[in-house]
Amino acid sequence: MANNRKDVLAKVTGKALYANDIRLPGMVYAKVVRSTIPSGRIVSIDTSEAEAMPGVLRVFTAADVPGITNQPTDRPVLCWDRVRYIGDGVALVAAETNQQAAEAAKRVKVTYEELPALLDPEHALDEDAVLVHDSGNMICRWKTQRGDVEAGFAQSKYIMERDYVTPRVQHVCIETEVAVANYDPFTGETIVQCPVNSPFVIRKVVSETLGCPQTDVRVQLATIGASFGGKNYDIAMASSRAALVSYHLHRPCKVVLTREESIMEGTKRHPIHAHYKVGFDDEGRLLAMQVRILLDGGAYKSKTFPVTTRMAIEAAGPYRVENIDTISTSVFTNNVYSDALRGFGSPQVDFCSESLMDEIAAHLGMDPLELRKRNMLREGDQSVFGQTMKNVTLEDCVSAMEEVVQIEDRRARIAAYNAAHTHTKKGLGFALLHRGESFGAAGQGIDTASGMIAVQPDGSVTIASSIAEVGQGGTTMVVNVVHETLGIPREKIKVNRVDTGYLTDAGPTVATRGTVFSGGAVWKAALSVREKLAGYAEKRLGTRDVTFANNEVYENSNWKNRVPLQTLIDDAFNNSDHLNSLGYFAAPPFNYDRNTGVGDAYLSWVYGAAAAEVTVDLCTGAVSVDDYIAVHDVGHALDIEEVKGQIRGGVAMGIGYALTEEVDLSQGRIRNLNLESYIVPTALDVPDQIQAIALEIPSAIGPLGAKGLGEPATCNVAPAIINAIDNACGKRVRDLPADLEHIVLGHGMKKS
Repeated sequence: MANNRKDVLAKVTGKALYANDIRLPGMVYAKVVRSTIPSGRIVSIDTSEAEAMPGVLRVFTAADVPGITNQPTDRPVLCWDRVRYIGDGVALVAAETNQQAAEAAKRVKVTYEELPALLDPEHALDEDAVLVHDSGNMICRWKTQRGDVEAGFAQSKYIMERDYVTPRVQHVCIETEVAVANYDPFTGETIVQCPVNSPFVIRKVVSETLGCPQTDVRVQLATIGASFGGKNYDIAMASSRAALVSYHLHRPCKVVLTREESIMEGTKRHPIHAHYKVGFDDEGRLLAMQVRILLDGGAYKSKTFPVTTRMAIEAAGPYRVENIDTISTSVFTNNVYSDALRGFGSPQVDFCSESLMDEIAAHLGMDPLELRKRNMLREGDQSVFGQTMKNVTLEDCVSAMEEVVQIEDRRARIAAYNAAHTHTKKGLGFALLHRGESFGAAGQGIDTASGMIAVQPDGSVTIASSIAEVGQGGTTMVVNVVHETLGIPREKIKVNRVDTGYLTDAGPTVATRGTVFSGGAVWKAALSVREKLAGYAEKRLGTRDVTFANNEVYENSNWKNRVPLQTLIDDAFNNSDHLNSLGYFAAPPFNYDRNTGVGDAYLSWVYGAAAAEVTVDLCTGAVSVDDYIAVHDVGHALDIEEVKGQIRGGVAMGIGYALTEEVDLSQGRIRNLNLESYIVPTALDVPDQIQAIALEIPSAIGPLGAKGLGEPATCNVAPAIINAIDNACGKRVRDLPADLEHIVLGHGMKKS
């Protein structure tokens, strides 16, 4: 099958230009001096020995920042007088080579007055707790409260309480954080080249650092070596530091992090502790649920607010619960700080709610999939947060999954295997999902996107959109939107390189919004051009009821009545007309009560269902994921191979979350700073064939009916695997990851 992806050739031939490939004349390098303690005051910084070393040009501190170092409670480019976690940037060494900068950074002597550190989020809100920030240790608290939960518990025949814990995990992009900045003292313009999912956010932070208007900063997107949410504020730090050096030295500057630096300083997925209390009856009907979630936000707030919000909204899973009382609380600690990581809060609560459903089914002696069917959301249902759910396709996803899994036959085969094997056992587990598209009630900025297309006289097309290509195929997606709307061949469609100086803001590539918002904006622009061309078609065909396909336009009721598309383009230009259009896509205002967490939480929702078959070695605790079936409703597959690849990648990441990945943190210090001890899945750890099933049930919102997929693809993987482990050997893991110790001993083991 032909690959339509625009960037594939450059990547597979090694010609793609990544940020670390960039070499500019006179370029210097900068390395960060980082805090070695989790909490303390900076007494002094002695730079003399470092500045005397070969190649060193200058050592910078916060006093050298011409603008501001940070917004309140956000991570500073360089710390003024306080450090709040091990890895905080204290000084910046600029040198002729990267190695010289790294060696000199070791010679900068920082004297601290060490302060008590708050490392346990469970005690962050105690009256006598150490304050991470003067404003207090609370980042935010979010509620979803509907119905009467106490009355619901009183009506329940059974009440179950469970605690679930998820770990702090790393993005682990093959490409670490890197940025190149070049300040021009004559124009006052700074050009930043970097891999990032939010180019306009980077422009804002760099302009704040330099104390200049945003129009004096241009961010150009380099080829990205993956993101998963991490190449956002982490890149803002690298970009601002490179820009600071370039501003002072009037030379281009590169900042590139080693793997150890990336893991030490970089943001992580929020670890949580969740307590669930659920009331239900003999039929398995969920009557009441109370949820308390505590998130460790670490030293700075970043995007913890919207992550906390999403958890409160999605905590009960894709099920009907008439009485709900959820409170999600995030706090500051002196640990490495948390931020977006693929799923943005959903994987944590999906693990909790889907594990809980299996535990309820076991208590009732009920099939776990049957329990889900009895409670899952259907068209027109009221969600736990009071939104009337439309375009609900969960039942379709479950049916498609059942058809592929062949549950009864598979269970019989598993039972036969288990009867014949003593030391290994097989099991089958399920997990469903729903996930809100857009920023929604959680907030996170203005939820809009814009995109422009320009049809040229020769029939080729230029697309101007600032959607960040972070590996998800966003560039190819907007090409396919134009291709399917106007019938123009893909090879004649070009997407301009993202440059904030010339392109419109498409918002960040986050929150399952890239296809819906950026694609939607480009789609609106393409529809506008199509409408204009339909007017010219009417003059030649006698009708506007036409289809655009294969470089032609033809009457829907008489396909022989047709005209080449190029003829209509010629007609437009011969009439001194233009075929340019700017499309704008914006989420509508939400009818949502933030005091109770009740109302329309998200613009739209996506759904999925998954099944995992595993083999557990009872002697070693090793878990093999033998088969994984993932069903996602994608609305419309703009490129089916891209869709399947996205699903498979999400499953691979979810396997790591389920079985191996955890940042080993002790007294605020990360002890697994490299991939030899931070264990991510390899090709040997994923099934030979991940069965990716894409349902196409068109959305009324997305371009050509398309829905988002990038984040949902990983959200329900861990609970499906954990449920399968329990089904195999009766080991219920409530504290991720389900590593060897959890399986054999029933609990994790950490070095002291």
